[in-house]
Amino acid sequence: MSTPARVMIGLLLGAATGLVLAAIDPARATQVADVVYPVGRLWLNALQMTVVPLVAALVVVGINSAADAAASGRTARTAMFVFVVLLALSGAFAAVAAPAVLSALPRDEAVVAAFRAAIQAPEALPQGTDPGAWLSGIIPSNAIAAAANSAMLPLVVFSMFFGFALTRIDAERRARLLELVRTLGDTMIVIVRWVLWAAPLGVFALVLAVCARVGLHMLSALAYYILTQCTLYIAITGLLYLVATVAANERPARLARALLPVQAIAASTQSSLASLPVMIESARTRLGYPLAVTSLVLPMAVSLFRIASPPQYIVVASFIAWLYGIDLGAGQLAIAVALAIVVSMGSVGLPGQVSFMTTNMPVTQAMGLPVEPLGVLLAVDTIPDVFATVANTSADVTATAIVARRTGAIQEPDVAG
Repeated sequence: MSTPARVMIGLLLGAATGLVLAAIDPARATQVADVVYPVGRLWLNALQMTVVPLVAALVVVGINSAADAAASGRTARTAMFVFVVLLALSGAFAAVAAPAVLSALPRDEAVVAAFRAAIQAPEALPQGTDPGAWLSGIIPSNAIAAAANSAMLPLVVFSMFFGFALTRIDAERRARLLELVRTLGDTMIVIVRWVLWAAPLGVFALVLAVCARVGLHMLSALAYYILTQCTLYIAITGLLYLVATVAANERPARLARALLPVQAIAASTQSSLASLPVMIESARTRLGYPLAVTSLVLPMAVSLFRIASPPQYIVVASFIAWLYGIDLGAGQLAIAVALAIVVSMGSVGLPGQVSFMTTNMPVTQAMGLPVEPLGVLLAVDTIPDVFATVANTSADVTATAIVARRTGAIQEPDVAG
């Protein structure tokens, strides 16, 4: 049985047990929640302990992979530029849409307070520092101290400097050090997979504790989160047709017919890699893009580009802020978009369950928000992931269309097509 299926079973069992206990005897339900919650917290801590070294490794490897890809020719450089622009646009759209959608949803202060208490998140967020102190803290004076304090934004900035500097040294020494960094990242991923093996138990404990204390209202809060995620993914997928029309002069109806089999495979497999063969086939035979473009850009897109990642990180952070009843400032959201682009390009090859914690945690922490809700949100990520994969594969083909048009390699579509 797959990990997402096992996690979903843990979620359902935990929710059912907690709700039944809360309905029968609220006092006993609270006692049970106090007993089982430390198990879930232990599991969440085990995931959290891998984030600092894994994120640092992913950023360094991602920058060097992007540099290698961009060095392979004009088409590759154009593709990298298109990827970054589309990621920025999706992040900016999410930064505007996610808070707007959540602000329109009903919010019961008593319920969200109980939710925060159930996951033992801090009752109040720390006061923000003044802009000058915040700006001076972006570049760490001590990278080791930043890592020790889980200061994710300074750590990512240092990792970016390190990654770009690594591209400038002798190729042989660069390869040796890069292999060490990859080994570090791969080792952390092994640990994360071990921890995820126990995910059903951890999710069961976390969800049971929350449902036992909050009751059915907890499910409504999670439903709001799922609704927001799915709404943004569907909207982004729809906007890609407009992007293809404007940037690649592609007709929406023709693109829609070509994307239909791609989206069907993506939804059923929840894997961009599994959708790659049908993406290539659609781009070649249905859209007429040349082999020289499709054979380069689509594998690059699967390896480096996931348009649904920035919206996911921003929706997660926005939902946590919604739980606290606070409005995220434009500066916070801008930092989230920039950080999301960097983190997402280094983590595309990770399985969804692995990447959820290791990529959402840095963005959430950088915005000054607590990470305790992430364990519960991980449990329900399987549902929005279907729509996310559809958006990712649709964006891969859209990016290919733009690159083909911008490099002059596109074949003009048949008017009758």
